[in-house]
Amino acid sequence: MPLSRLNPEQLAAAKAPFGHNLIIASAGTGKTSTIVGRIGYLLGQGIKPEEILLLTFTNKAAAEMVERVAGYFSREVAGRIEAGTFHAVSYRWLKKMDRSIILKQPSELKTLFRSIYDKRQFHHIGAEAQPLSANFLHDVYSLWQNASVEEFGEWLEKRHPGQESYAEIYLDIVEEFEATKKEYGFVNFNDLLIQMREVSKRTKLPFREVLVDEYQDTNELQGSWIDAMDPPSLFCVGDYDQSIYAFNGANIHIIGSFTRKYPDARVFTLSKNYRSTAPILSLANRVIEYNERIYPKQLEVVRSGGAMQPKLLIFDNLMQQYEAIAQTIRRSTTPHPQIAVIFRNNATADGIEAMLREQGIPCRRKGGRSFFDAKEVRAALDLATLMANPKDMMAFIHIFEYAKGIGSATAKELFEGLVALGHGDMLSGILHPDDQVNPFKARTVNYQLGLFDHPTHVGSVSRFAHLGFDEKFMAHPILKHPALNADGVTFIHDFFRLVASLRPKKQPVPIMREILASKTYRFIAEQLATKRATLKNGEVDETKKNEAHERIRRKGVLLVQLAGAYRSLEKFINAMVLGGGELSEGEGVNLLTVHASKGLEFDEVYVIDLMDGRFPNRKLASQAGLIEEERRLFYVAVTRAKNLLYLSYAKYDKFKDTSFFPSQFLYEAGLLKKDQVYEKLKQLSEGGEEERK
Repeated sequence: MPLSRLNPEQLAAAKAPFGHNLIIASAGTGKTSTIVGRIGYLLGQGIKPEEILLLTFTNKAAAEMVERVAGYFSREVAGRIEAGTFHAVSYRWLKKMDRSIILKQPSELKTLFRSIYDKRQFHHIGAEAQPLSANFLHDVYSLWQNASVEEFGEWLEKRHPGQESYAEIYLDIVEEFEATKKEYGFVNFNDLLIQMREVSKRTKLPFREVLVDEYQDTNELQGSWIDAMDPPSLFCVGDYDQSIYAFNGANIHIIGSFTRKYPDARVFTLSKNYRSTAPILSLANRVIEYNERIYPKQLEVVRSGGAMQPKLLIFDNLMQQYEAIAQTIRRSTTPHPQIAVIFRNNATADGIEAMLREQGIPCRRKGGRSFFDAKEVRAALDLATLMANPKDMMAFIHIFEYAKGIGSATAKELFEGLVALGHGDMLSGILHPDDQVNPFKARTVNYQLGLFDHPTHVGSVSRFAHLGFDEKFMAHPILKHPALNADGVTFIHDFFRLVASLRPKKQPVPIMREILASKTYRFIAEQLATKRATLKNGEVDETKKNEAHERIRRKGVLLVQLAGAYRSLEKFINAMVLGGGELSEGEGVNLLTVHASKGLEFDEVYVIDLMDGRFPNRKLASQAGLIEEERRLFYVAVTRAKNLLYLSYAKYDKFKDTSFFPSQFLYEAGLLKKDQVYEKLKQLSEGGEEERK
């Protein structure tokens, strides 16, 4: 049984009575073992697996815990436990309820939001400020959904004073955005939780206990869903000192107010650290103790034996820092996958990655641009998406934006035309169009919103006779769109042929292989490779172009490998959307933002660019969670280290001609003697907090 391997503190938590239980699990104290032990205890008490809900920060974490449960019981039992992220669990339950939804990445729906925003005119006499940009307004709206229970207009006025003149326009944009999503069945991650929260209010879910991992990073939206569910027993595991997602709406007060919200709550503290050496843990504690102590704790180091003290590395300039660290890693005997370079700002990764590669050291980046953000990956998945969900207008638009002479507006008209020709089914509109239907309807001009639309007039297809396509294709009504040119028609022809070849296929692997080999995808890949190899003078570097093609090809190979784990195309696509951010490419030294390093551990860790302004990042601190959040980020970074910890900073950036002060955290860690510089940095921090209050 999993309980037999727990220490007394972990065992007490795992066997807590039903009710409201909070487990304060600091870095390296065995929270995963405790959660697995709790699940084992619940099963031993006669709780059915399907009555247990495990909510985790990543799907990978859920899978690992369920796998460990399977090791003690069976895969059949473990497989019946509902486990995953808030979003993954919500998606599965909404699909069980036959909800017609198409899950979209935030970046995709931002394109839709921008198209609605661009129709508005912001001419307000007397306005004190410029209107928020489309992308920023979308991000503000998304943050509001995650972080607030107020009305959007009220919240916006508090967060962005001076925008009152535009409030009605903003609300109108949001209303049309939500209506358009509803019309096409589009949902984003926030929508999954919002819809699931409403379901929980109306329907009693079967869970007798809900376990929440990384509870300190819960946001208002997630918290409101848990409240709506109102489970008989709640088992929340987290660490106040590791709350680092305020920028994304996480509310540290949710874990901080647990005992006030639930007067009957029991609080358990795990104090034995199994990960880090005593010197590393001592340094981390010296710094984090400058934060307010909500849940007092005193960590005990379990590991014994000799240990190296954390080492401070000081350099004259930035590039010297990156070069020296790369050389240190080259001399290290630690296996590369067990080495991590951690930084506050993703821009830092470019310099250290360049130096590592110059030394011939393989490395992998995570926490910056995702594999799934690459345009070639998105294009391949969009093509697959159209076969699984023919109603996905956004996927169609994204693909047809690559066609020469076809922009997003024309692409939308083509999609709507094909849907009309197929009586609601875009694929039928391609393969078996009803030639008695007019695919192009005139649109109404709305001068109030600044639209400059004109009715679409049907054109003649005879102008494309020279292309030599077969008569059946040339007779397709969609070709009568007046905005089409020869290049656009050629793209449509290749796309139609791809659809015809994909229609009989059902398995993800052959579908992805067919897509990657198609003329449509090869055309897109050629465009991307050419653009990436185009020099400032307009010439194309053929060597760079070949390299770009090879990188695109490798991504395609990886997509096929990923598809091999799924038998359903829809499940494959949704897994890529839900879990894409958890996957990364390559192997070697790990280059990680602090946020991406969360939950991981390494034998050897370098925390770099510890200069004031970079770490702590004062600009972000003023926006999100003050200096305390930056201090928690530092705590998370250094507690990733098991054996060796290096901290470094540079005095000067010669490219920007900028001098740096050391991070105040280096003073708080006792690595630098407190002096006048520290006092100045401390005043900056205190001043920022007072200003925010």
